[in-house]
Amino acid sequence: MACSCGKCSTCNHEFIAPMSALWEVYEGIGSKSDAALVSIAWEREEGKIARYDFPIPKRLSPEAMKSVAFVVERIAKFILWSSGGWKLYLAGPDAIVKPIAKAYAKKGARAFDYDFFTSIYGRPVEAVVVPLAKMPEAQEKPRVVKTVEDGCRIGFDLGASDFKISALNRGKVVFSKEFPWDPRNQPDPEYHYAKLTAGLKEAAAALPRVDAIGGSTAGVMVGQKFGIASLLRAVKEKNPSKFEEAQNLFFRIEKDWGVPFAVYNDGDVTALAGMISMGRKGILGVAMGSSEAVGYVNPKGAMNGRISELAFAPVDFNPCAPRDEWSGDAGVGAMYFSQQAVNWLAEKEGFRFPKSMKLPERLKAVQAAMEKGDGRALKVYIQIGRYLAHTVPWYNEFYDYENLMILGRVTSGLGGEVILETAKRILKDVYPEWAEKIDIFMPDEKARRLGQSVAAAQIPVIRKR
Repeated sequence: MACSCGKCSTCNHEFIAPMSALWEVYEGIGSKSDAALVSIAWEREEGKIARYDFPIPKRLSPEAMKSVAFVVERIAKFILWSSGGWKLYLAGPDAIVKPIAKAYAKKGARAFDYDFFTSIYGRPVEAVVVPLAKMPEAQEKPRVVKTVEDGCRIGFDLGASDFKISALNRGKVVFSKEFPWDPRNQPDPEYHYAKLTAGLKEAAAALPRVDAIGGSTAGVMVGQKFGIASLLRAVKEKNPSKFEEAQNLFFRIEKDWGVPFAVYNDGDVTALAGMISMGRKGILGVAMGSSEAVGYVNPKGAMNGRISELAFAPVDFNPCAPRDEWSGDAGVGAMYFSQQAVNWLAEKEGFRFPKSMKLPERLKAVQAAMEKGDGRALKVYIQIGRYLAHTVPWYNEFYDYENLMILGRVTSGLGGEVILETAKRILKDVYPEWAEKIDIFMPDEKARRLGQSVAAAQIPVIRKR
């Protein structure tokens, strides 16, 4: 991974595909006798364990050791943001694993991750180096979700710039509306409560009664409690004494309505919507909106309880990659599969936006330019499709899927078609074995009509009267 710019170990201007970095490590292994093993495991709630074993060459030069250590660190971070966790177990050469363990401390290199997950689980993140024989085995507890169409139901889907609410009467949508809001800049949780309550009441007016409420939301959920979310960012930063109240928003809503109530990560509901409408399982859903939201339904149609916050998980191994302004890390998913990606790529291609213009409006400007045949806009969408193609096999290292569903505002209009076509073409050319295994698609009209709010409404089980 030599660099001619002299600033880093990789080219300052080139996307470094994670699979290429892995293969570069594998190429240094001549035989099994030449291989050592690095093992990474994150433990989360209920004793769930996500584990990844990574073979590396036994003999490494100091420069090669540095490169391998970087790759291992990226893997450890990816597993954390894909599965969640409060305790990191590491086994392998000290020169590789000890710096990673040190990074996951309050003042370590991964301090953002430490604070984030300490907040989610209510206990300090810890990292330990152990012998390989003491590494915990992988342990997941997937849960099959069966959707139903009985009764009178309300479903909501909370995003960063608007939320959608639908009302269903025996499976028929009788009300559907988008409500604009600005939760990320509101430090009082009463704003969030009042806005959602008003929307629910408007939907309820279209039904003879309300039997159940299901929800889909951006952010990390631990049960029905917010762990942390961009929706509550202003509360956490400007009004921390009210943050716990904000985290318990859904318990308050549930108590108000007194009906079966269930809320899930929006990414998982996205994947669930794909399964319902298209009859597919083994789906990884990637929603490219204000950030990157990801959900997963395994090949048996079950959810495994991962947080799948891949907006903060690495997809570009170039240390000079663009940095996410919240986490401060380089090359994470939000900078490649969201409105943030459109923004920095558009500016790179020569678009100029007023400083006061927010990301949704900037996206609209690029979409409008795309409709007019602007070559700069075309390059933006081609680049996102290119990034996606190189990320497909990387995601497959950690998720067993055969269907990759892309959606969200970034994929609307002609730009979405360019992203899809580019990703399929590059996947076929560069990763033919994955192209045969994995189908990249956008939701069809039926799935778009279904939507996350409608899918979420079908999850709760109505109590028998």
